Formats: sequence, C-alpha cells, structure tokens
Amino acid sequence: MAEGTSTGKWTYVTWDDEMDAALLEVLVHHHNMGDHSQNGWKAHVYSAAIKNVKEKCNKDITKNNISERLRTFDNQFEIINKILSQRGFGWDWVNNKLL
Repeated sequence: MAEGTSTGKWTYVTWDDEMDAALLEVLVHHHNMGDHSQNGWKAHVYSAAIKNVKEKCNKDITKNNISERLRTFDNQFEIINKILSQRGFGWDWVNNKLL
C-alpha cells in the first residue's frame, strides 16, 4: 500500500510527484479519448490509473484515493485561478509556475 494512514475503510495516501505524473498521464489520455462524462470519470479510467500508478511507482491506490486527489487538484486550481485574476500576477508557461 502507498504510504499513508488508515482510519476504518479509508486509507489516506501521501502523494508524490511521480504518483501525480502517473495519474495525470492516464487522465489526460482518457480525457482526450472522451472518457470523461459530466458526472466524472468512467469506471475503466480509474482501473487504468490504479494500474499505471502501481506499474510506475509500485504503490497501491484505490478509486477513493484518486477521487480525493482530484478534489485536491480542484482546490489548488481554484486558488491559483484566484491569484491569477489579481493584478500583477501571471503564469510562466516555461517553468509552470506563478509569476
């Protein structure tokens, strides 16, 4: 199992950059194939993501771990979007960071 703590049926996973890259690789691929519906990802996308993270990072994750990570991404996106809407901030496309 990936590093983390377990409380009842939930296991909290500590994500690293390598795991994020493996997850995002699958999500981008399947998004481009149209496997993202209005209600979320199709079931086989979660399976592919779990498999890719296992193969590339040797970490076991679950669909719930992916859902929680996607919530974190959404929250981070909202924060960055608010910062970018403020005067004097921009995005550095070369280094992928705020200016």
